[in-house]
Amino acid sequence: METDTISMLFVFNSILLGAGLAMDAFSVSLADGLNETHMTKRRMTAIAGTFAFFQALMPLLGWLAVHTILQVFSALQNVIPWIAFFLLGYIGINMWTEKNEAGEEQRVSGGGLLLQGIATSIDALSVGFTIAEYPPFSALVCALIIAAVTFVICMGGLYLGRKTGTKLADKANKLGGTILILIGLEILLKHLFF
Repeated sequence: METDTISMLFVFNSILLGAGLAMDAFSVSLADGLNETHMTKRRMTAIAGTFAFFQALMPLLGWLAVHTILQVFSALQNVIPWIAFFLLGYIGINMWTEKNEAGEEQRVSGGGLLLQGIATSIDALSVGFTIAEYPPFSALVCALIIAAVTFVICMGGLYLGRKTGTKLADKANKLGGTILILIGLEILLKHLFF
């Protein structure tokens, strides 16, 4: 992409990229919704917004790395799936071991939400390679489209988790923790074997 013009194909490709990147965040949103069935719309917006922010930030950081510090980024690329695996595993194990009274919801903390946002979007750093030929404005627009798609998908996950969580209230914490652990494992296995 040589100029800063934005075509329909560019927008379509960015939407598809956003949808692909948002799948881990969707699963974590689903787990968050399962664990907090009485979540307010304001809180749902904050959670989906956090995921959207990190899904936009990581490709931009990757784009910046390609244009400035490629050697350092290349060295870190093999570590990224391990970081995601350990972060999601840590959060998932905490969800399994947390004790909650019957009917008491487990609300993800602010720090936990930041860890979720980073862990589910850290693999998007490599998207910086795929958008490396974009000029700065186009890279920013792509990242904003990814953020918008992620936001919508995560809101869907939160609504679905909230609705399902009421039916699974006694097992929601363990189910949410299992989902997070499986996502971390999937990220790591993709890195190791594909």
